[in-house]
Amino acid sequence: MSIGVYIPEYVQDCELVASEDLARDPTFWLAHVLLTMGDPGEPAEPYGVDTSAYEEMVDRLGDPEQPWPVLRVCFDGGHTVYAVYANWDDQNNVDYFIRHPKWGRLGFLGQCGADEAGPGLSWTELLTLATSTQGTEGLTNPSERLLLLLPMLGDADMPGEACDTVARALSHCGIRAEAASDLAAVLLGEQDPANGPRWTPTGDSPIAVCSSPYSPRQVPLALGITPDQAQALATALSSPVPGQEEVMEYQRNEHSAGRQS
Repeated sequence: MSIGVYIPEYVQDCELVASEDLARDPTFWLAHVLLTMGDPGEPAEPYGVDTSAYEEMVDRLGDPEQPWPVLRVCFDGGHTVYAVYANWDDQNNVDYFIRHPKWGRLGFLGQCGADEAGPGLSWTELLTLATSTQGTEGLTNPSERLLLLLPMLGDADMPGEACDTVARALSHCGIRAEAASDLAAVLLGEQDPANGPRWTPTGDSPIAVCSSPYSPRQVPLALGITPDQAQALATALSSPVPGQEEVMEYQRNEHSAGRQS
């Protein structure tokens, strides 16, 4: 049974449906990363995904006749990141935003598709959100959370292990382990430490802003929330999560086991 999702600050003339059940299918994850970051026409078989199932998933994620799929990532302080497959008759986008029930507004992270905007997350923020599993709704698996939010990543200061971390997440979500590293490298692309996006707090807000001219986060996220709310959001986005290293070590062990089997 499908469960509807109500977001009062979002588009009102559309039906939203909770779609975290898709995360159980490796086909979804391949479709998600290729639709948002790669080439959706790429063959699916090398990644361990059936071609017909992949094509059906791509069609489902972009079907304007169906309710829009919504996947959620709950994190500290009662915040939630939403990824919405927004399927209009004439275009398809994936919208990313943060919501808190007390804000009365959305914090727009970015968008993939016809009206592309981003990046919306630094590497530190992405890793924090992936490993902060508060709440009972939405995705709770760190690898799934990381892959869902990966299209919003853009950071000139990514660590050397970033590609391995993404590869492990892909493998853990069902992508063939032997192909995960190459796919991770394609998704992350060439890094540009000199000219890539940088993230710095401003004097007006503790929430980091992005240097990229294409990022909605050139201004503080959820502009207009109270100073206390801004501080709570900044802390939730950037503070190391207790047990984060243990989570990442578990992911490394799972990936190694998958490659050996």
